[in-house]
Amino acid sequence: MREIPYCFDCWPGGPVTPPPCRRCLSRTDYYTSGLCARCHPDAPGARTPDRLLPYPVVPVVDSCPDCHAWGVMRTDRWICAGCRSWRENHPRIADCLTCGRRVAVADDGSCRLCHKQRGLLARQLGCRPSKFDLSEANRYGQQLFFAGIWRREGSGRRPYIPKAVPADQSLLRPTLYQQLTLLELPRDLSVGRARGFLPPPDAARAAAWQEFVGEHATRHGWGTAVTEKVQKAIRILLGTQDTPGAAIRASDVLVMSSIRLPIRPVLEVLTAAGMLADDRVPPIDRWFDTQTGMLPEQMRLELNVWFDIARHGSSTPPRFRPRAETTIKSQLAFALPTLRAWATTHESLREIGRDDVLAALPADARARSSVLQGLRSIFRILKARKLVFVNPTARVSVAKPHPTAPDPINLDQLRSALTSPDPTCAALAGLLAFHAVRVRQLIALQVSDIRDGRLHLPDRIVPLAEPVRQRMTAYLDYRQQNWPATANPHLFIHYRNANTTTPTTPWWIRKRLGMTAQSIRMDRILEEAHSTGGDIRRLCDLFGLSIAGAYRYTTMVDHPAVAEYEPPRQRPLR
Repeated sequence: MREIPYCFDCWPGGPVTPPPCRRCLSRTDYYTSGLCARCHPDAPGARTPDRLLPYPVVPVVDSCPDCHAWGVMRTDRWICAGCRSWRENHPRIADCLTCGRRVAVADDGSCRLCHKQRGLLARQLGCRPSKFDLSEANRYGQQLFFAGIWRREGSGRRPYIPKAVPADQSLLRPTLYQQLTLLELPRDLSVGRARGFLPPPDAARAAAWQEFVGEHATRHGWGTAVTEKVQKAIRILLGTQDTPGAAIRASDVLVMSSIRLPIRPVLEVLTAAGMLADDRVPPIDRWFDTQTGMLPEQMRLELNVWFDIARHGSSTPPRFRPRAETTIKSQLAFALPTLRAWATTHESLREIGRDDVLAALPADARARSSVLQGLRSIFRILKARKLVFVNPTARVSVAKPHPTAPDPINLDQLRSALTSPDPTCAALAGLLAFHAVRVRQLIALQVSDIRDGRLHLPDRIVPLAEPVRQRMTAYLDYRQQNWPATANPHLFIHYRNANTTTPTTPWWIRKRLGMTAQSIRMDRILEEAHSTGGDIRRLCDLFGLSIAGAYRYTTMVDHPAVAEYEPPRQRPLR
């Protein structure tokens, strides 16, 4: 009856009672061509797509004839998978000696359902099935099941559970001794790469390192390539150690770059394990030696005392707190031209008097203040350590320099950064151009600091402008797409620190923007000062400035250089 476009329920003038199945005479579940859904070879089953059905029809579900398990269909050939396998292994049909049904039986004369009942009872009691007799296990009836739920332990896709003994992490401790070497010979790692490196002498310690690196990589979201390279570098370092188990020197790690192995991740792993012997010379020490190398020996020794106290501080009276590296560099840079001039006529700073200091101060007010600041820092420490007789900078005062107006920024360059296709550059420029975020705050920002359309800074909460929201959304999508598993909590990251937890640097921000972040911030604050007529309260609230910091910008509102400057007419930034 394929030519009739109606089912019996939708028959015109109906519904009409369908005819019985011409094969099994069933009056239910009529399908098509005179056959019911149970007898038709193309009747819908459990995996039949809806698009292949001639009309909405519910698949016929029945019980397995051997074990009475509910859930078999036409696609199962009306028998569950377990009983089908049972029939293949036990083809003999006979009356079951336990339940009396005529089905396929095993060699002991019992069917599959009786054996399953005994296995279920044994599992509940925690013993072997052979402890029970089949008739005893089936005395009080049999438990029926749904078809297809029996699964043997260990089959299918299951999470892997390691059964090996974990490595001994207590081996990752530096030894208390060290084997000294007569000659310190450089190692040619290229030969080892060509001919092979020596294996680690202690296999247990190598296994502990392997496990530690893997766990560290998982926590920090490292890729497979980085993890394998770090593990390879650790194995090479263990095999080339003069003292097995000793702390690994940083100088030995630095030469790994010659065979294209990463340095920073290896140093990070060694530091986390407490197995790094950092013998590197700090960059500021090399810079200091370079700057003072041409000075007389006595003057250089005196500056070494100042440099050591300024860098590490002093706990002996008079006490000094350690200064930041940028402060040390700026103070020495201010004083170096004067020190080099004195070095032509003097051998020691003890020979410097008040007249020499006054004669060395430049005429420009700003340069005069900077030079005096650097010299005062040096002579104050030398006088406290009794290396000079008097402090020649004492009671020497200079006029406070008048604040100068910041140089106007290139708006075309700023607009290019705001509309950059690079999401990182656009987000950095947006935060600076609209909200004048401090550079150190920009570096320390974390992902959790931006939520609900607001920027949560340590000193204030800033509602983000709509253009900034759009740029931050694009950057967060870019960050998630490129480093989805990174453990770095900082907001702005790049490919070098994505595998670490360290923040970015001001140099990286300046490189991305093509201009200094501080110049954008100062220009934004100055623009707000002009817009509000020098409202100090407004500047403090918007940008987190102190009264003194805001006063600096308000004094520039009527500054002649600012008043004469007319920015080019351009469309507003968006």
